Amino acid sequence: MARTKTKRQTKHRGNAAGVVETRGRTGRKLSEDERKGKRGSAKGLRQDRFDQPPTWRSSINRSMVAIVLFVAVMVLFFKQSATSTVAIAVLLFVIYVPMSYSLDMWLHKRRLAKKAAGSDPKGGA
Repeated sequence: MARTKTKRQTKHRGNAAGVVETRGRTGRKLSEDERKGKRGSAKGLRQDRFDQPPTWRSSINRSMVAIVLFVAVMVLFFKQSATSTVAIAVLLFVIYVPMSYSLDMWLHKRRLAKKAAGSDPKGGA
């Protein structure tokens, strides 16, 4: 049996100035608590991301970007053969991944040490 009642669809509404309101929240403004409760500040989210320990996956992704750029520059600008460039790129990839991970780990430990050292004197004084 066919439906007799269709779902009501919301439409864009124009106002007197000709501005078309988009779908979504067009009612009351959010309060300060409602606005800040869902997401933290951008600075806080950035700090949370930096406080995460590095992963091998992030090191592999960073190394892949570097390798793709290396191959593109060598083939397009320096007119090297693609086969020799790819062979060198594989060797560089094997070197870049652990080097990138160890650098990320060193930076992470340094950041945590600075954070711990910076919070102790301020918190105790």
